Amino acid sequence: MNLENSIKDAIGKKLEDGTIENLVAEQLEKGVKNALENLFRSHGDVTKIIEEKVKSVMIPYLESYDYSKYITKLDSVLVEVLKSSALENKKMLSNFKQLIIVEERTNIKVTELFEIWKNYVAKNVNTHGLEINYDDSPSYESVKVTLEINKDESRSWSSLERATLVFECQHDEELNFEIILSRYTKSSREGWDIVYDTIQNINSLRYINEFEILLMKLRQNYTNLIIDVSFDEDEVYPENEPEVSLS
Repeated sequence: MNLENSIKDAIGKKLEDGTIENLVAEQLEKGVKNALENLFRSHGDVTKIIEEKVKSVMIPYLESYDYSKYITKLDSVLVEVLKSSALENKKMLSNFKQLIIVEERTNIKVTELFEIWKNYVAKNVNTHGLEINYDDSPSYESVKVTLEINKDESRSWSSLERATLVFECQHDEELNFEIILSRYTKSSREGWDIVYDTIQNINSLRYINEFEILLMKLRQNYTNLIIDVSFDEDEVYPENEPEVSLS
């Protein structure tokens, strides 16, 4: 008997006693198991389908849910955490508390936003180098502030317009803001969208200021920014009072 016939004979016997059938079934079971595992992995086809179905149900529900009844509870929790937290975390928690308060304005004018920013300047401007007025009670001289809107030249085929809103304090550059605006040319909306987001991770909450929080809330609420002026300027008096020596 040659080798080929020996192999055929051996295979025939294994077919008869069911060995090969069992091996095929075993490998088929492994193959199906591996295929299912791959489908249900984080990037598998089935996982993607399940995620889409969950999103379609959960997101509308979460967007429409009224969280207002939890604000009071959350406020008390934050207060307790603030009492026991390090100073650097107090700023982060305070900013988080402000961010979760719903912004109710659907429209805001550029001049209104300018007034809010001027109040921010008055409270935070660096008074170093400013002269002191002694007319009534000692106070620092005013600082000049401006607003300006620069519209980008859009391509003829583009359906998107862009502009930049600039709030500038000549005396203190740390208070300056450059805010990107955009809108669709075919949209029926009168206003522009505010494009502003400075948070990269949770630790970023420690470093943002009150005006940045407002801009982020306006963006989150899709508040329309109405351009009622393209340029304006004013004088802002610092809230800080100078220390005057009596000698």
